[in-house]
Amino acid sequence: MCDTCGCNVTPGNAHLVDKKTVDVLTNLLQENDHVAAHNREHFERHGVLAVNLMSSPGSGKTSLLEATIEALGNELSMAVIEGDLETENDAERIRARGVPAVQITTGQACHLDAHMVHDALHDMALDDIDVLFIENVGNLVCPASFDLGHHANVTLLSVTEGDDKPAKYPVMFRAADLVLLSKSDFLEMIDDFDTNRAERHVRELANAAPVLTLSVKRPDSLGPWFDWLRESVIALGEGRVMNPRVQPEGATLHSGP
Repeated sequence: MCDTCGCNVTPGNAHLVDKKTVDVLTNLLQENDHVAAHNREHFERHGVLAVNLMSSPGSGKTSLLEATIEALGNELSMAVIEGDLETENDAERIRARGVPAVQITTGQACHLDAHMVHDALHDMALDDIDVLFIENVGNLVCPASFDLGHHANVTLLSVTEGDDKPAKYPVMFRAADLVLLSKSDFLEMIDDFDTNRAERHVRELANAAPVLTLSVKRPDSLGPWFDWLRESVIALGEGRVMNPRVQPEGATLHSGP
């Protein structure tokens, strides 16, 4: 648990939280938003699309990045900011693909914030980057509450986690500009995940974001994700108001398992 998002305040100790504590948390969030706006201005000045990847641990964020680098590495210049409590394991995987990656180890913090991202940018040559992926700490709660200065939230839901997660973790899935149902190759082995039901839970949050079903084990299922990424890069380059929830031409809500 951390001291910046209020996740350490529970029903059992809420009576101990005084106005001063609430004011501190409010000020921290306001300062985060200020730095996030600065980050976003920085990204746009350099023409960099910033994508915040969120999910629970083990949903396949890093594997998706590896597959994206392999497929689009000659088309788009990419870089990655990796967020984890400890280790540089994921950053090392990305660097092995020839893509720059900066690791942020948060210690006990359960999410990245705009200040951490701002500091990481000092180690990146933004003029050479088309897309910056920010792989947030694996957590279905706190990351959704923090603006990092990014342009779009992409939330992964592994089919091994259960199709009710959007209903159980509404803040995360309500904030999503794109939902990816990952590891769909497991659908052949499990019978308790319904992709239509998962999408319905997203819609019940009044979220019209595209919901794509994919698996890095089946490269042919990744096309709609690549199309969404390309369209978002083009929109930023043309100076259009980005609307990441607009489906790319030819994409379908479910791209197949």
